[in-house]
Amino acid sequence: MSRDLDPRVHEPERPDPSRGSRVGTDSDDRGRTDPRDVFADRLDLPRGPERERVHVRIRTYELRGSEVRTLATVGAFRVVPASDLRGHDGRPADPRKGDLPHLRDLGLVRTMPYVVGKTRTTLVTLTEQGRSVLEDARRDHDRERQVFYAGIAKPRELAHDAQLHRAYLRAAESLAPRDARIRRVVLDYELKREYQRFLQASNRGRRDSDGRPDREQEEIERWAHAHQLPMVDDHVQFPDVRIEYDERDGRRAVEDVEVTTEHYRGALAGAKARAGFTSYRAAGARLGGSRRTGRGGRGSDPRVAEEVLG
Repeated sequence: MSRDLDPRVHEPERPDPSRGSRVGTDSDDRGRTDPRDVFADRLDLPRGPERERVHVRIRTYELRGSEVRTLATVGAFRVVPASDLRGHDGRPADPRKGDLPHLRDLGLVRTMPYVVGKTRTTLVTLTEQGRSVLEDARRDHDRERQVFYAGIAKPRELAHDAQLHRAYLRAAESLAPRDARIRRVVLDYELKREYQRFLQASNRGRRDSDGRPDREQEEIERWAHAHQLPMVDDHVQFPDVRIEYDERDGRRAVEDVEVTTEHYRGALAGAKARAGFTSYRAAGARLGGSRRTGRGGRGSDPRVAEEVLG
């Protein structure tokens, strides 16, 4: 399944903000339709329209539900255009008034002007202080919890990374008719970090190690299979974003999403297409297949892959 990234973000039905004053009820709410609410779901932070005091170590902040949702969303994707976020009035966030200036004045986010494609926008990232607010409010402490990031990882890839959240919204929209319950997103940073831990396991703690991994190809293939990642030409392929969700019957599955740019050419473009990830391209060109895996998921469509590779 390949789609273009439309700057007009789809507006799902808003949930009722009157259901309690704090996020993190641990309820399995199948009625929730807004994928923006997923990331704040397990945080003990305000969720209503009025600002409440939040104490984090020696600091005190006043936050409302829409501001918590902004912090959690930006933290989950590292960088998000302001136009993709929603303020307390349900409209696109305005860097000059409302939630974003309040969060910026509190030292929880940074904003910067940027051009994505041909569109002028403002990018939003968390500060370490903003990430601390989220980490301190966690209700879940298992390995599968949502990871939150602060700052920009690779400035040269900013135009690409700024589109990951929009691709997520489009992919989440396609999952909605199946009553899929999204649990979290995993960025490629995390998947690649786990892969490097696997490769370097035998070198860890050894003074005589030269740092080279000594894993056999069969071991790498088993690791990739266990993590539901495709192999192309003996190399593990990593999506930009992995959406982990539960099917209606409770089975776990994943949707792997790739955001492509004009730099995806030659072997790189071919490998990504053959991986079967659900691909989105801002320029509007079809570039990839569809890949939903896991128990209850479905594999790639070879007809789409042939269309791309041809």
